[in-house]
Amino acid sequence: MAAAPEWLTHDYIENALRTHHKDAQLQIVQLDVNPALGPGENYGGVLTRARVSFILSQQPQEERVQNLIIKTSIDDDELTKELMAPYDIFNREINIYEEVLPKLNELLKEIDEFEPIFPTAVFVDRERIAIIFEDLTVENYVMADRVKRLDQEHAHLILRKLAKMHATSAVLNERTAGCLEKYDRGFFNRYTNAYSGYFVGGLLAAARWMSQEPECAHYGKKLFELAPHYMDIGRECFAPLRDSVNVLAHGDVWTNNVMVKYDAVTGRPVDVLLIDFQYSFWGSPTIDLHHFFNTSLLEPLRRQEQSALFEFYHRIFRDILSKLKYKQQPIPSLLQFQLQVEQKRFFAMHSAVVVQPVMINEDSTDACFNALMNDDERGTRFKNRLYNNPIVQQNLKALMPIFDRKGLLEVNQCC
Repeated sequence: MAAAPEWLTHDYIENALRTHHKDAQLQIVQLDVNPALGPGENYGGVLTRARVSFILSQQPQEERVQNLIIKTSIDDDELTKELMAPYDIFNREINIYEEVLPKLNELLKEIDEFEPIFPTAVFVDRERIAIIFEDLTVENYVMADRVKRLDQEHAHLILRKLAKMHATSAVLNERTAGCLEKYDRGFFNRYTNAYSGYFVGGLLAAARWMSQEPECAHYGKKLFELAPHYMDIGRECFAPLRDSVNVLAHGDVWTNNVMVKYDAVTGRPVDVLLIDFQYSFWGSPTIDLHHFFNTSLLEPLRRQEQSALFEFYHRIFRDILSKLKYKQQPIPSLLQFQLQVEQKRFFAMHSAVVVQPVMINEDSTDACFNALMNDDERGTRFKNRLYNNPIVQQNLKALMPIFDRKGLLEVNQCC
């Protein structure tokens, strides 16, 4: 498990709480700090859980308890830091939590549609690149099982929140002369190929496995041919749509970036909150949907019910845009939206072939950001091991013929 940063001390957390509670004399009585996630559970940062007992200066007889999650940048080797730098993910997330998400809440309140979509930041530290949140587990929010994946009830809750986030972001951008269009560094972007070690490396690992399977060898050959063009195709996919509604996409919607609250009696999901906005970007809302559907849904929900899920999302997205009187672009009809879905379906293939094997991996050997990002011997060994997973193999055997028939394995698909 990733250790908490050395600077995450008693004094640091005490200062953060003093700022949050506006009490310069607040004193911590007891502090317990532990890793929040284990190896292979999260590749985008270090999460640390803290339980803090403290007293306020105006109420010295009353000891309070606050449970916190501290999110900090990955403290890895210099090569990995160099690869991460062009994405600037931590400053971006801080900006979004401070400058964007509160404004989206206000827009929902404007039309009496407010409901919590994301957690509130307790303390933001730009120097240390850290964000402190209330620990949502205290409110009985938990992460769903990333390996078992999600059913339709979970999907509807997530799509409702996502549609509201997307629609309000389009309105915010319209009302503020394009303030969100600066977020142009999604997973694929024009500034860097730094993630090619992960993306192309994963594609090649998939191709190597397929080449050894008689029923998949044809697809393996196509993936090998696709690899030199892969990053360019991804950039084209992530380009904002012309003459269409673009949004601030979450950028990485999957099981571990959603917190779920369950009914204590029935065990059914009753609410969700979106977390982790490190890869948020300005572009098509369908990118988030393709990623979510192809990393986090149960089979056969992914294979048989996607059209219905796109329609469910579109209904809410259209409704919020209409209520907020969005006019910058025509609000898409369902048919127009489904055409956009097909236009961006490359990311469905990418999410299924390259990303999902990482997300449902249960083998923690070499499972770290360094191995994910790099194409050295250790990184190649880690990626090859992902495709030994019987669930991954079963999924890809079912999905590759579909992707092939849609032309998503062709090298000229951007033309």
